[in-house]
Amino acid sequence: MFIQFSALFGFYFFRDIGNGYFSWMWVALLFTLFIPVGFLMSLIVPMKADLKRRAVILSFDRVYLFLIWLLVIAKLIIGRIPPFTLEADFIMCAILGIMFGRLGGIGLRVRYLKVQYGFILESQT
Repeated sequence: MFIQFSALFGFYFFRDIGNGYFSWMWVALLFTLFIPVGFLMSLIVPMKADLKRRAVILSFDRVYLFLIWLLVIAKLIIGRIPPFTLEADFIMCAILGIMFGRLGGIGLRVRYLKVQYGFILESQT
C-alpha cells in the first residue's frame, strides 16, 4: 500500500512542484516529521506469536485504517479546491510518513517477537 500511495502521490508532487506550489525540501521535511507518528502507531497494532505455526500473527488495526482513510478523503476533497493545494500536499506527506514509520515499527516488533519466542536466532538477522 505504501508503494501504491507513493507512486500516486509522486504524480501530484511532480505536478505541484512543477507549478511552484510546493518543494522537494518540504516533501522530505514533512515526510520525516511524520515518521515518528507512524512508528508510535505501530505500537498499537495487535500482534501475537503463534507457537504452533512459528509465526507472528497481526490483527486488524482499526485506528490506522480510520486515520488513513480520513486523511485520504481529506486530501481528495481539499485537493479539488485550488487555494488549498499546499494543504493537500501537506496531507500527502503526512500519509506517506505515517505509513513508512508504521511499517518500520511493525517490522521491528515482529523481529523482536520472533527472537523472543525462538523462531529465529538474533544472529540470523
